[in-house]
Amino acid sequence: MKVKFKYGIRTYSGTLDEMTYGSYRKHTVCLGRRYVVPTETEQNITMGEILKNLGSVYRDTSGEYQDDLKLYSSRNARQNVKYNQLPPTPYSIFVKMMFAWQESDPEHVDLATITVGDIVLADAPVISIASAVEADLLKRVTNYSELDNPMGE
Repeated sequence: MKVKFKYGIRTYSGTLDEMTYGSYRKHTVCLGRRYVVPTETEQNITMGEILKNLGSVYRDTSGEYQDDLKLYSSRNARQNVKYNQLPPTPYSIFVKMMFAWQESDPEHVDLATITVGDIVLADAPVISIASAVEADLLKRVTNYSELDNPMGE
C-alpha cells in the first residue's frame, strides 16, 4: 500500500512497528507492507554455524596475526577499494580469506569445525597473511611479505 507520512517526511526505508517500508522512484513514493518473519532454511542454519565457528577461530588467533590483518586492511583500503566505498574490516577480510581457502580445497576444509590448531597443524595457506596473498586468497598489497606473523603457536 502507498504510505504518506506526517511532518514533512517524504519516504522511509526499513522496518518499524511490524511494518516494512520501501522508498521508490528517487525517494518520491513510499510503499508499506506487513512485516513477515522469514522462514529459516537449511542454508541459513549452515551459514550460521560456519560464521559462529569462524568468529571463535578469529578470537583464538594471535594478537600479531590480528595486527597483520589490520595492517593489510588499511593497505587494501588504499590500493583496492574505490574512494566512495567503505573499506572491509579486518574480520570481514578474514572471513573472505577463509571462504576462499575452502573454495580452493573443498574436500579437506570444513569451516564449521575448523580450529586454529587444525590450521597450524595442516600448515594451511591462511596461516599468515603473506602466505594467503601468495596463494591468491587475498588481493596483493604493497609489502605484503612483511605480514608473516603466524595465526597461532
